[in-house]
Amino acid sequence: MSKSDGSSPGNDKGNAASAVASNKDPPTTSEKPGEIGSVAPKPSNSTSVQVKPEKAELPQFEKGIIDSLVSKFGDSIKVVYVKPLRIKIEVPSKDIVEIARHIRDESGFDHAESVSATDYPKTGDIEVIYHLGSYARENLSSHILALSTRTDRNNARLPSLIEVFKSVEYHERESFEMVGVYFENHPRNDRFLLPEDWADIPPLRKEFRIKGR
Repeated sequence: MSKSDGSSPGNDKGNAASAVASNKDPPTTSEKPGEIGSVAPKPSNSTSVQVKPEKAELPQFEKGIIDSLVSKFGDSIKVVYVKPLRIKIEVPSKDIVEIARHIRDESGFDHAESVSATDYPKTGDIEVIYHLGSYARENLSSHILALSTRTDRNNARLPSLIEVFKSVEYHERESFEMVGVYFENHPRNDRFLLPEDWADIPPLRKEFRIKGR
């Protein structure tokens, strides 16, 4: 008969289970980021250096036109953009006639190709833009100078440029009729597109709604 070592069968099973558990390999880590047990990749020691692009030079011909206006009128000229064949400036309404006359006589833009008016209720004003071109000067034949000004939308009144550019006559009338800008010294601030009995607000104001819709 063999001697007992005092351990119970249950303890033998427990020791065996512990041995098996201790001999297991450690859990493998996933190679896919975001899974349980994955190891985060080490941060890279390299740093990216962002090089700011050099400021593009203004086209020389257009820059010459702007420089002439700024030297004459100073802070009254706000340059919106200068691009090849395209210039936009914004001026105070009180100065627009004088500046327009200088643009015609000194810069060579001799007519208004169109006039647009845009309603901005959030800022409380209306912007009117005269798109000026030239028939007489060949070096300006492809250029457009956008002459912009603003007026209070609740009392939309601007000086007319009809004495400077005769071609604004119908364009200013359209802006009066459709957006509600009254042009002082214009001979005909009256309707020619809407019915004579039109009693609603100007149809290109942002709050205008077609009835029944």
